[in-house]
Amino acid sequence: MTEKTPGVGRAAGLIGISVGLLAAGAAAGVAVERLTVGRATRRRAREELDAAAPYGSLRGRPVTVAAADGTELYVELDGVEDAPVTVVFSHGYCLNQDSWHFQRAALRGSARLVFWDQRSHGRSERSRSYLAGEAAGIDLLGADLKAVLDAVAPTGPLVLAGHSMGGMTVMALAEREPELFRDRVAGVALVGTLAAGWDAVPLGLPTALVKPVKWMAPGVVKLLGRQAGLVEATRKLGADVTAVLYRRYSFGSADIDPGVSRFVEQMLDATPFDVVAEFYPVFGAHDKLAALAAMAGRPALVLAGTKDLLAPPEYSEAIAAALPGSDLVLVPDAGHLVMLERPELVDRHLTELLAAAGAKE
Repeated sequence: MTEKTPGVGRAAGLIGISVGLLAAGAAAGVAVERLTVGRATRRRAREELDAAAPYGSLRGRPVTVAAADGTELYVELDGVEDAPVTVVFSHGYCLNQDSWHFQRAALRGSARLVFWDQRSHGRSERSRSYLAGEAAGIDLLGADLKAVLDAVAPTGPLVLAGHSMGGMTVMALAEREPELFRDRVAGVALVGTLAAGWDAVPLGLPTALVKPVKWMAPGVVKLLGRQAGLVEATRKLGADVTAVLYRRYSFGSADIDPGVSRFVEQMLDATPFDVVAEFYPVFGAHDKLAALAAMAGRPALVLAGTKDLLAPPEYSEAIAAALPGSDLVLVPDAGHLVMLERPELVDRHLTELLAAAGAKE
C-alpha cells in the first residue's frame, strides 16, 4: 500500500557514511543559503529553537536495566500501566528514544509504553564489552532488548516497534528468541529498516561514486574514531555543512518544521563520534532475512519513506514479501526519519497495528 498525503542528522556519523564526497555536494547548498541568510541570523534562529525545545521533552518513569555484560541501559516507562498490551520502541543509529517523540505523545493515553536508549546511545552507558575490546554487533542489541523485556515487561502481550537500527534489533531478538514471538509478541512495526543488503544501498549517490564511498567509508570512520577528540573539537566549525547533510539524509520533503529539523540535529550531535565508529561496521554484516520467519502470522507494519536514502523502500518491500499479510506502507516524499516527518500518518498506522494486535490476542 502506498500512502498519498500532502507535503507537509551527529554530523560526523553522516559524514562518515559519505566520506566527504557528500559534503562536497552539500557545500553548494550551504553556499546558496549564505547568499540569503547570514551566519549570525542562523545562529540566533538555532538559539530560539533551542529555547523553545518542544520536542523530546516528554518523559516517563526512569528505570536502569543491566545488560548481560553489565552495561546499564536507560529505560523509561510511560502510558497506561495496566493496559493489556505493552509497546516497546527501539530507536535508530546515532539517535535515542526521543526520536519517537510524536508516537509517545499519541499513544501514551491508550497503551503501556516502553522506551529505551540502545547501548552507547542517549542516556545509556557506553558499551562495556566494546570498551573491553569486543566488536559491536546487532546480535548484542537483540540480547539487550531481551534484557529490557525481562526487566520491565516480563509477562503479557507485546508489540515491538523498531526504526532503522532498532528494527534490526527486533530482528536479532526474533532470531535469538523465536519462542518469544510465538508466545507473546502480538505485533511488530519495522520502520525505515532493512533485513540485509546494506552494502548495496546507494545512499543517493551517483552510480560511479557508490562503490568508492562504500569501500572507503569503513576505513575512514575507523580512522576518525581513533581521533574522536579532534573530531569533537572541530565539529562546530562544519555545522553549516552538516546541517545540510542532516536534512538530506533525514527527510525527503522540503516543508519540515524547523523545530523538528533542529531537534534531529541535536540528537545526532549528541552521539559521540567514537560511538558512530563503534556501530558503523555492523550494518554490512546484518542479515536477518531468515529471522523474519519468527514474526510470520502476527500483525506486522512495514513502513518506509519513498525518499529514504539510508534504507530505501525496496528493502521494506523485501521485508513485507517475507511476511505475507503484513501491512506495507510506503510514504511518498518522506525520508529516513519518517516518524518525525509524517508523525500523524505513522501514529495512525501504529494505532491500527495495536488494534489488530489486540484482536489477535
